[in-house]
Amino acid sequence: MKVNGNLVELEKQQSLYEFLMGKSFKLTMIAVERNGEIVPKANYKEVLLEEEDTLEIVQFVGGG
Repeated sequence: MKVNGNLVELEKQQSLYEFLMGKSFKLTMIAVERNGEIVPKANYKEVLLEEEDTLEIVQFVGGG
C-alpha cells in the first residue's frame, strides 16, 4: 500500500480507522483520500484497506 507516496506493508487486514489509530492520527485534524476519492470520516470503520490501495493523508495545522 502507498501512504503519502511511501510504501507501507499491511501486516494484517484492517479498517482505515484501525490503521489511522495505530499511527496516532487525530481524526479531527485529517482528511483521507483513498485511490483518488475522499473518504468521509463516518466511513473510516467500514473501509477495509488492501495492499493495492493508495492513501493520501492531509493534516490540518492551526495558526494565524
